[in-house]
Amino acid sequence: MTYRSRKLLDAAKHSPRCFCCGMANDGTVVAAHANGSEYGKGMGQKAHDWAIAFVCFTCHTQIDQGMLPREQRKDMWLHAHIRTMAYLFDNGVLGVL
Repeated sequence: MTYRSRKLLDAAKHSPRCFCCGMANDGTVVAAHANGSEYGKGMGQKAHDWAIAFVCFTCHTQIDQGMLPREQRKDMWLHAHIRTMAYLFDNGVLGVL
């Protein structure tokens, strides 16, 4: 079963910045899903909603379709994902019950 959470995805709107390049949120920051099958991505199916990174339009495009090597794009997403998770926990969007 794939994990879905509209609240988690919508939290990107309130992100203070892109967690990839660090640019202030200019209104284009979204929850970019991971591109690997290890995150639940499949044929015609996005990864789990917990496998997200809050990134701007430019970084999202670079990660998904950029000219950089695949490993470098995966690293960009992973670093942004870690910063996103820290932000979500620090701001009480995610927590431990």
